[in-house]
Amino acid sequence: MSGIPAPHAFDPVVLPGSNNQDLTDQVCAIPLRRRAFFWWWVAITPFAVLTGVLIVGILYLFYAGVGIWGIDWPVAWGMAILSYVWWIAIASGGTFISALFYLTRSEWRSSVNRIAESMTLFGAACAGIYPILHLGRPWLFYWLLPYPATMHTWPQFRSPLLWDFFAILTYVTSSVLFWYLGLLPDLATMRDHAQTRGKQVVYGVLAMGFRGSSTQWRHFKATYAVLAAIMAPLVCSVHSIVGLDFAGAATVGWHSTQFPPFFIFGAFLSGFATVLLLVIPLRRLLRLERYITGRHIDVLCRLMLTSSLFVGYAYIMDAFQAFYGSDHAELVEFTEKVWGYYSGIYWSTIVFNVLVPQLLWFRRVRMRQVVVLLISFGIIVGMWCERYTIVVVSLHRPRLPSAWGVYHATIWDWLTLAGTVGLFFTGILLVVRLLPVISMFELRELVVPRRTPP
Repeated sequence: MSGIPAPHAFDPVVLPGSNNQDLTDQVCAIPLRRRAFFWWWVAITPFAVLTGVLIVGILYLFYAGVGIWGIDWPVAWGMAILSYVWWIAIASGGTFISALFYLTRSEWRSSVNRIAESMTLFGAACAGIYPILHLGRPWLFYWLLPYPATMHTWPQFRSPLLWDFFAILTYVTSSVLFWYLGLLPDLATMRDHAQTRGKQVVYGVLAMGFRGSSTQWRHFKATYAVLAAIMAPLVCSVHSIVGLDFAGAATVGWHSTQFPPFFIFGAFLSGFATVLLLVIPLRRLLRLERYITGRHIDVLCRLMLTSSLFVGYAYIMDAFQAFYGSDHAELVEFTEKVWGYYSGIYWSTIVFNVLVPQLLWFRRVRMRQVVVLLISFGIIVGMWCERYTIVVVSLHRPRLPSAWGVYHATIWDWLTLAGTVGLFFTGILLVVRLLPVISMFELRELVVPRRTPP
């Protein structure tokens, strides 16, 4: 692959000279190789350690209770809830790329949808951990289910906890089905290319008898399109419900009708940034430059810039509502957010989410992969700071000045957050090692077959 030129914004979706046989052989060779790449072991080792840290933190939480976290009055929602919103935004952004752009028949999606769907899967898993742990008695999480109890008690259907439960359960179930269904044709290809009996059996079982007949393809494409049509509005509804968790409360800084669309804008921004963080290194490490070209990087950067403008508009409206409204407590809370104890976090949000992404207006910047990685990483940090501002800064200044307080996260808060980061990247690396990282059956429709000379 040394002869492949540097990425350019005008690259096609698949570079010239590619053919279906080379595509299949190259993609199948990655998970079918006997030993993983050396860089894979170097990468997965620290993330596996962080996953172990997460397990230790959860076990100690079961033993000692949520008092090991920094939550207290008035900040009863701390790192757990803000990290939950942060992770579910990352997951939602991956679904947006995979489902919505499938419905619009965007050809560039075919090379990155598998990475986006895997990102959705593990991002939702990391997000789902936090609300259960935050219950205080996580082993009783099933009380959120509307099941027929002996005392004829039912969950409070006006509670945001119940909204979240149904939203996350529906979203995770649909995401797993969408991800797995899209894998079936490629799992069948892996089965046919496997050299050992064990791998043939494993991939054959996972392929569920998919043989590529015309009937199977007809049913597959119809089902996949229906799931995509379900997932596209579902991703908006899920993050709207997360926004309604806040907007439905009478808390200062939360009671606003802009929260549902505001959260959706943030989900798109963090989703595009995370996909770029994964796509750019993987295309180089796995030598997939022919199939993940400069066209993909350019489109994702443009979408990230657009999402940044949406988020910037939401920030402007947040300030406008505080000064235009008649609620003095809202004005005090916003002033404290801008100039108070947590002002550094607020301005970090503005810089990373709005100002720095404006560099992407320039094509030369969009084609600088290192610069794009730094901007994407800054956006991920900025989105976490935004969630911190929404959750902590709003809660630490309630309406009664006598109830004001300051929140400080403990070491267990930070270890749990680091552990979920380890879980996320461990899952992504396992997908890279065991499954096709790009969708072969979709790319075959774009690759021009090799023409035999007359």
